[in-house]
Amino acid sequence: MKKIFVLSCVAVSIIVASCKKEDDCPYRDSNVSAPQVERDSLTSYLNNNGIAFNEHPSGVFYNVAVPGSGDSATICSRLVVKYRGTYIPSGVEFDATLPNTTAAFQLGRVITGWQKSLGLIRQGGKITLYIPPTLAYGPNNVLDQNGQVVIPGNSYMKFDVELVDVQ
Repeated sequence: MKKIFVLSCVAVSIIVASCKKEDDCPYRDSNVSAPQVERDSLTSYLNNNGIAFNEHPSGVFYNVAVPGSGDSATICSRLVVKYRGTYIPSGVEFDATLPNTTAAFQLGRVITGWQKSLGLIRQGGKITLYIPPTLAYGPNNVLDQNGQVVIPGNSYMKFDVELVDVQ
C-alpha cells in the first residue's frame, strides 16, 4: 500500500511539473524589422553626422559604449535602467529618467527596438540606440490622457541606455 501511495505521489508530481510552463512570461520575440527606406534614412543620418554604428538585423542601429559584465537581458527579464530619449534629427528630449533615478520594466513590455537591442549588452553596460519608427511607436501619434500628442507618428528616436540591473 505504501508503494502505491509513493508511486501515486511521484506520478502526480511528474504530471504537475510537466504541466507547469518552463517560463511564465507571456512575451515572445517579435519578428518585426524596419523597412529598407527607414534603414536608409538612419544610415544617411548617422553617416552625415560622423556617428559610428552597428546594425542589428531588425534595423536598429547601435553603438555599444560599455559591454557590461553581468547578466544579459531576455524578452522576459525585468530590467532596471537609466536612459535618455531624443528625437532624430532635432535632438529634442522627449523622455528620460531623472538624475540619480532608474526605471524598471519587463523587456517584453517596451518598444520593439529596445527588445531587439538591449540583449546586446550585459548588466552594467551602456548602449546608444538609433531606432526607426517601425521599431519604435510606428505611424500613429501617441497621445496622453488628455488627447495631446506626446510622441508624433513616424518618429526616429535615439536612446542612451545604461543597463543597471537584470532580474
